[in-house]
This record gives sequence, C-alpha cells and structure tokens, in this order.
Amino acid sequence: MSHLSLKHFILRQQVLDLYRQSVRACRVIPDRDTRRETLGWIRGEFERNRKLIDVTDIEEKLKLGRRELKQILPWT
Repeated sequence: MSHLSLKHFILRQQVLDLYRQSVRACRVIPDRDTRRETLGWIRGEFERNRKLIDVTDIEEKLKLGRRELKQILPWT
C-alpha cells in the first residue's frame, strides 16, 4: 500500500502507540522469563496482523488489543 488514507494513517499511529504501551507495561513484570515470553507474544500478535488493510478489521483488532492488555497487565 503506497498511499495511505487519512484513516489508515491515524490507525497506524494508534497501533504503534498500543505496541509501545504494551512493551512499556511489560517492564514491570518481575520474572525475566515471563517478561520475555510476554514480549514475544505481543510482538507475534502484531506481526500476525501486520498485513491487515480493512479499516474495520484494524479497528476491531485495536479494541481487542487494548482489552487484552488491560486483562493481562491490569495496571496499564
């Protein structure tokens, strides 16, 4: 996709913000192995959904990602 719509541009920023927030939230996990596993899982989820183009799909995945982050790391 060479030309992004304004909506795609905004969603891209929101996805990047969620990724950064997720990585920062993992810093407080005391066990090193658990932290590494959690970071790997987060990265895998973002990589798996990297090719999404449909705005509705992206918005749904963002909502799901925010909800999962609050469930897994409730202090975020």
